[in-house]
Order: sequence, then C-alpha cells, then structure tokens
Amino acid sequence: MELPPGSLGLPLIGDTLNFLQDAQFAKKRHQQYGPIFKTSILGQPTVFVSGSDANLFVLSNENQYFVVSWPPSTKALLGQLSLALQTGGEHQKRRKLLYQAFQPRALSGYIGAMANITDGYLQRWTQMQQFAWYPELRNYTFDVAGKLLVGIDSGSETALGKYFETWCEGLFSIPLDLPWTKFGKAKKCRDLLLAELENIIRDRQQGTAKDSDALGLLIAARDDEGNSLSLEELKDQVLLLLFAGHETLTSAIASFCLLLAQNPDVMAKARAEQQQFSPSQPYTLEQLKQMTYLEQILREVLRLVPPVGGGFRQVINDCEFGGYLIPKGWNVLYEINQTHQDLAVYPEPDRFDPDRFSQEQSANAKPFSYVPFGGGLRECLGKEFARLEMKLFAAKLLRECDWELVPGQDLNLIRVPTPHPRDGLRVRFRMLQPQMGQIATADGADERG
Repeated sequence: MELPPGSLGLPLIGDTLNFLQDAQFAKKRHQQYGPIFKTSILGQPTVFVSGSDANLFVLSNENQYFVVSWPPSTKALLGQLSLALQTGGEHQKRRKLLYQAFQPRALSGYIGAMANITDGYLQRWTQMQQFAWYPELRNYTFDVAGKLLVGIDSGSETALGKYFETWCEGLFSIPLDLPWTKFGKAKKCRDLLLAELENIIRDRQQGTAKDSDALGLLIAARDDEGNSLSLEELKDQVLLLLFAGHETLTSAIASFCLLLAQNPDVMAKARAEQQQFSPSQPYTLEQLKQMTYLEQILREVLRLVPPVGGGFRQVINDCEFGGYLIPKGWNVLYEINQTHQDLAVYPEPDRFDPDRFSQEQSANAKPFSYVPFGGGLRECLGKEFARLEMKLFAAKLLRECDWELVPGQDLNLIRVPTPHPRDGLRVRFRMLQPQMGQIATADGADERG
C-alpha cells in the first residue's frame, strides 16, 4: 500500500516554518493533494487528515492505532505528569480524578464568582471607552481561571499571570533552548510558574480545607484505590488547567465579540432573547440552558473559528485510511479547522450563520463533523467549564453593554498559539441603560441598540 501524496520538505526542518507561519498551510495542500497528504513538521513525518470520517477513525482508535502526541516544545512546557501527555489506563484514571472539578455540582458553584469578575471588567471597559479588547480578554479569562481553579484574586496582576503569558508564547515554537528564544524564555517561566504553584498548593494543604475551587477539589480527590495526587502531579495538572481555562477561552470569547460586531442582525436577535429573562434573577445552569439562540451563536463561533485547529496523534501500529498506508512511528494530525469547512456538511462554510445549529438542522448532524473540543476518550475535560464561561460572559455582555469595531484595523487572525485578531480587536465600548437595548448617548437622548 502506498504512502499518502505530498512532500516531506527540507532535511531536518521539513515544512515546519510554512506550517507555523501560513494560516492556509493545510488548505493549500489539500487543494494540491486531496483529502489526505503527508509532510514533515516539528521534526516528524506527519499525515494530515480532515473530515468526519477521518475524525471518527482517529478519535475512536485511541490506544489501538494512535496515542496522543504533541510538538516537542509543548511536551517540554506542559510536563510529563500532565493529563495532556498521559496515555492508556493512567490517562483514564487521572481523567476520572480531575473530572471532579468539572461536574455539574462544581460548575454550579463557580457561577457567582464568574459573574462578579465579569461585572468588574464590564465596568472597567465602560470607563475605558475605546481600547484593544483582546489583551483585556486575556486578563479577564486569567482572572476567572485563577479564582476558580486555584483560588487567587486578580491573577492577571500577580507574578503567576506575568510568567504565564511568556510560557504560553513558547508552547508552539521551535524547541531551541537558548535564553533569547521564545522556547528558552518559556522554559525559564515554567520553572517560575511551578515554584509559584507549589507555594499556593502547600499553603492550601496546610490551611483550612476549601473545596469551592478546582484546586481544593483536586487536593481532596482520591482515586478508586484511595490515592491522592502528589505535589509534583498537582503542579503539572493545575498548569494544564490554567492553560485550558485561559488561552483557548480567550480566543473563543474574542471571536464571539468580533463576529457579533460584524453581524448586527445576529446581535439584535441575541439581545431580544435576553429580554425574556429578568435582570434581577441570578444566573443558574438551568437559566443558561434556556438561552437556545445564544447556544446556537456560540456553537457557530466555535465552528467558524475553533480555538484549536487540530490534534496530534502518534501512530503506534501501521494502519490504513483512505486507501493509503499510515506507518507506525509517524504522526497524524486530525484537522478541526478543515472539518468545520466541509461543504457537504456546512454550505457556505465561511458565512457566520447560527441557524446551522437550530434544533431542526442539528438533528441531521453527521457524527464527528463538529469537533471544537475534540472527541473520543480524550475529549476536552474542561468542555463544560468553557461553555459555562462563554455563555455567562456573552449573556451579561448582551444585556448590559454595546460595542463596535474601530475602523481601519487589521482583523485578520494570527493562528498561533490560538486565533486572535492581528491588531488586538480595537473597539468602542459603552454601557446600556437599565432598560436593555437602549444606549445612552452624550446629549442624554436614546437610540436603539
């Protein structure tokens, strides 16, 4: 059986530079070679596959043909004890343990703090009036993650927040460990981050038990044999949770803000739905579940701009897909971006259309054709935490605020480490009057939002 079409590129570096720099890398090669192609990136021969059938094949053959794989820079910076790198039975045991921080009872307990932090930022942005939103959203999601995952206030202003930014920048980089490279700086910040996390964990272990955040739940958690997580593992797992609860969420929320500003008809319809709910009612999981049009919007945001473009797997046994051999020892990259652009499933795939996810249309959805959180045994553990934060933020924003894009900025997306507008998403921001949908103007008159 022959290998997939394609080129392995230059010796040693293969096609790594093109892969990291060109957002259309995979799309161009699919146009050239078809639905499956080979290349060499990040030091490894890699087969790219896209579409629901490819996702089904890769994600349902975990531990038979594939195990999780990450670029060398990501492996080094996440740490060997991280759930993201664990495989087989060990991964399943640890996943079960960590899930305790994301079950419905835990999520329900996070809502109050999440809403309070959101309120503080909405007031801050109202005072700022015009600003680059993306850096602000990074601070917002880190403050939420810091509070709900490790119990710290204003995390973005702490040493932890500062080190975290530099660490993130090196996650998908060329692993050249020199003081001036992105990777070298990130590796140094990993050590500083782990030292900060160790202090936080030790304080919590010696202090009063507190299970209102993920760290408290993880310290108290026991597996089926009664074992708890070691200090070293707690540090790596908490670092992973902070990354998952910050980097990808910032991208998703920024895409929501951008796409609604570009689609005022969708914004108006979403705002009308929010008028069904009394502003005096506290947010609950049940109330958020009733926001069905907002749910459609958020699903379409994650389809059009998935925060994670794909997932790496290492091939542990020779296998065949699409009539081609995929050899043991190679990598496979299943493509979320390209799957979500499949014309057979999503007509006019570049158009923002939340009605794709209406109840009628969703009933005919093809399995594995929508995978913003991955799938199978390794589906994103914090998926419901992310969905909760996105929905709560979006609901409060629609009810209380209005925003518009500053003209003349570059809104093209930088794709690494996660998609975000090149010029930082500059907006004009203002608070709505209490009767939602009316915007206070400078002369005291009202205009419809």
